[in-house]
Amino acid sequence: MENYNILLEKLKTGELKTIEVDKTNFYELRKILVERQDFKHFRGIAKQGGIVVYEYLESERS
Repeated sequence: MENYNILLEKLKTGELKTIEVDKTNFYELRKILVERQDFKHFRGIAKQGGIVVYEYLESERS
């Protein structure tokens, strides 16, 4: 299992541009993501086949 906190930090720092999560791991990552102070900086885009692609935004989404 990958450590999602590390992946989210790499996304925040720009080391990674996106993170792809399949439907089997979506809720595990989401649980960690919503507990973060910078939760609103992350945007998830649903793709065909149950894949969600997350990216980090400089400003909070509304």
